[in-house]
Amino acid sequence: MSDPTRLHTDLSRLGRETDRFLATAESLSGEELAAPSLCGGWSRAHVVAHLASNGRALVRLVDWAVTGREQRPYASPEARNREIDELAALPREELLRRTRESAAYFAEQCRRLGGDLAVDEVHMHGKRIPASAVVALRNSEIVVHHHDLDTAWTLERAEPDSLLDALEAAVRTMRAKDAPGMTLVTEEGDEWVIGDGAARVRSDRAGLLAWLARGQAGRVTAEERLPALPTW
Repeated sequence: MSDPTRLHTDLSRLGRETDRFLATAESLSGEELAAPSLCGGWSRAHVVAHLASNGRALVRLVDWAVTGREQRPYASPEARNREIDELAALPREELLRRTRESAAYFAEQCRRLGGDLAVDEVHMHGKRIPASAVVALRNSEIVVHHHDLDTAWTLERAEPDSLLDALEAAVRTMRAKDAPGMTLVTEEGDEWVIGDGAARVRSDRAGLLAWLARGQAGRVTAEERLPALPTW
């Protein structure tokens, strides 16, 4: 059984982070959208396109959680990349419209998670995700990719629990990709153990997320050398 109160809280927080992301995206001109992002090989338009695509793809995880019938968010990695490329090539206004519509559709469909769930977890790219955490997963995508737009908005401006959502998603990715053993500790009091937990790595939530997601290690400290992270 899902927790309707948690779902309401998660959707409210997702709505706020999505509104901030959309405000940033809509402030960019067509030329600015064509500029490189912090996400390797992608323009800012590709980042926006990814979130337009991702919002609809993650609804398939909602369907899986509610019905118990396994579904993949994308038919294949190639299909995912092709869809993002096609969306990124759209005129600015059309891309932004598709992104707004996708975000609204995802939020609407997630209300189905407020009842009985058929399964306890779903899978995505080799990661096991609690069925009740699909909204948090989308929130993590919004926060990380807002950072990728490389504007005046920074991870420090995300809500504390949104950073926690994104860190938990990043930890799942590290575990799925067999990252080196490490214990991650935040100044806010969070702790995660990956593998044997050998290397102790510390930062605040925003600094730790910037390192795990994009390799930005300026605010991260370790007792010895920082572990080499797998690529996303």
